[in-house]
Amino acid sequence: MIMNIDRKILVMTVVAALLAFAAPAAAFEGEKELYEAAKKEKAFTWYTAHYDSESAAAICNGFEKKYPGITCNYIRTTAQVAYQRLAQDQKAGIAGASVISSTDQGHYGRMKQDGWLMKYRPKSLSELIDAFKSFNDPDDTFFATAAGLVLITYNTMVVSEAEAPRKWTDLLDPRWKGKLSIGHPGFSGYVGTWVVQMRKLYGWDYFKKMELNKPRIGRSINDTVTMLNAKESWVASGPSGTTLQSRDKGNPLAVVYPEDGAVLMVSPSGILKNAPAPNAARLFMEYLFSKECNEIVVKYRGDSINKHVRPLPGAKPLTEVKTIRPTYEEILKGIPEVKEQFRDTFGI
Repeated sequence: MIMNIDRKILVMTVVAALLAFAAPAAAFEGEKELYEAAKKEKAFTWYTAHYDSESAAAICNGFEKKYPGITCNYIRTTAQVAYQRLAQDQKAGIAGASVISSTDQGHYGRMKQDGWLMKYRPKSLSELIDAFKSFNDPDDTFFATAAGLVLITYNTMVVSEAEAPRKWTDLLDPRWKGKLSIGHPGFSGYVGTWVVQMRKLYGWDYFKKMELNKPRIGRSINDTVTMLNAKESWVASGPSGTTLQSRDKGNPLAVVYPEDGAVLMVSPSGILKNAPAPNAARLFMEYLFSKECNEIVVKYRGDSINKHVRPLPGAKPLTEVKTIRPTYEEILKGIPEVKEQFRDTFGI
């Protein structure tokens, strides 16, 4: 009899242990309660300039898989268009988006000053790479949720590895006349930050000399990938993630980590104060720091901001790359300035 009782106790202990192992642990304190509140809101809208459309869709799909019952609607545009759209919403009193993710860090100072952003400190913030924590708002209205690099990129069918530019100044070589592509700082936060950094390094003469090479100018920095694939350009100032993602699909593209520094992009996200789905927005902010989300980001060749997720082969971890970046103040002041200078110099 005692033996049977002991066996029952042993079986019950093993079953309890297996159930405990099978039950997913909460990723952060209060996750279950926040999820239940978010499910009542059913859906939310995310304005994003962080990723291309394919990557943004994958992130939304991953969120919906992790949190069934909540629909993630993304609207992917360039940074300036996302901000203009939000500004129109705010002026008209329209509560459309719940979360905004821009690649122009200067937007967040203005949004915070104008009172558009809600205070919320994510519980999952401990997952963020330590080096990025300095980019977070000390008043908890926006946080670094995406990172990327602007590199030198090229088409390997027309440019050999030995011929490829190694430094940013190599793009000024006359041999690239008519064969260079760049984005436009009037539309893209990535391009705006890159232009500010190049001006900081080399002065505006850098772009006056570049104009002599008659570059092809797109809007988004991702347009450079399209132009390289079509051989409309041979070399470019392009994004690491989208270029490597295109290479994974079989396109003849390669990246160069410039000797004078890859331009680091740290892109924040914030919750709108008038968010129609505030609980879903909070849950999504938590998700952006998660291991699951950053594994999706890396799969689509983005750079992880989660300290536990490493890049796929062919890309370097951010910690191993020489990076350069303007300060927040330089971005805030510089992007409006370089937009005008760029239009004056390139006539577009």
